[in-house]
Amino acid sequence: MSRVLYTGNVSGRHFIIPAFSLFAESSYIRFANIKFMARHNQLGKTGEERAAEYLISKGYVIRDVNWRSGKMELDIVACRDNLLVVVEVKTRKNIEYLRPEEAVTLRKMNHIVRATDAYIRIYDIHLDTRFDIITLVGEGDDFEIEHIVDAFFPPLNSR
Repeated sequence: MSRVLYTGNVSGRHFIIPAFSLFAESSYIRFANIKFMARHNQLGKTGEERAAEYLISKGYVIRDVNWRSGKMELDIVACRDNLLVVVEVKTRKNIEYLRPEEAVTLRKMNHIVRATDAYIRIYDIHLDTRFDIITLVGEGDDFEIEHIVDAFFPPLNSR
């Protein structure tokens, strides 16, 4: 009779992890071939995919999605009309507490500007840059998409 270590649901699927599936020789518990993603992370990932599809349908060329360098991250980097367009994507199930674009604070803008500067230097880009926000409200296949063009300008002191 094997002992059960954990039971639960991931993406609507029920699973049981028997105790013998642990890697006993390691100092931490690791589960083989099981990926855990919090629901809010899955919602954000779906939102970024939908935002990229939306941009492509509007004639944008997607350069990168979820670009990372160290601790810096950009949700979507695209080009259109000789512009580099950096898009911050905000996805929410509803707007009961806060509109998605209100979550882009001055601090977040500074992070985006610094990451964009690094991106431009790494890839030696010589284009004007625009900062947009795409908000998605809903879940599943039913999202309301809003594209805020020129959502913000780089703050004067982006340190």
